[in-house]
Amino acid sequence: MMGKRAQSAMEYLITYGWAILIIAIALGVLFELGLFNPSSFVSTSCIFPADFSCIYSTLTGSGTLTINMEQSTSSPINITAVGCNSNASLTHMVSFPSGIPLQIGDNVTISGNSTEALQCYTNNTVFTGKPGALFHGYVIINYTDIQTGFPHTISGTVLEKIT
Repeated sequence: MMGKRAQSAMEYLITYGWAILIIAIALGVLFELGLFNPSSFVSTSCIFPADFSCIYSTLTGSGTLTINMEQSTSSPINITAVGCNSNASLTHMVSFPSGIPLQIGDNVTISGNSTEALQCYTNNTVFTGKPGALFHGYVIINYTDIQTGFPHTISGTVLEKIT
C-alpha cells in the first residue's frame, strides 16, 4: 500500500512540474516579445497649438530630435530658435542666427543648425535611452512674424519613443 501512495505522489509532482515549466516558458516568451513593457503600447505624438502642425518627429538614443512641422499662420514667419526639454523652459535652445523663413503652408524639417543638433533635455541633461524608451516633453519654438516684426513663442508637446 505504501508503494502505491509514493507512486501517486510522484505522478502528482511530475504532472504539476510539467505544467509549471510550460507556464514559465510561455511567460518568458511573452516577456521577450515585450508584452509586459508598457511603452510597447504607447503611440508617439507631437502636438502643436493652432497655426502649426507636426507632420512627424523622431528621437534617437542620443537625444537628438528631428521634427517636421508645417506653419499655417496668417503671415510668413521666421523661426529664430527651437528647444526640446521635459519642463517647457527656454533653456538649451538651438538658435538660427539668420532664421528659417516660412511662407504660409510651408513645412520644414528641423534637427538643429549647422553646428548644433536639436537635443532633448530632462533634468538639465541630454535625454538618452535604449530603443523603446519614452520621452515626454515640450518643443519650444521662437519665431518672428515677418509682416509685423513681433516675436512669438509657442510650445508643443511631444511623446516620442526612441528609434
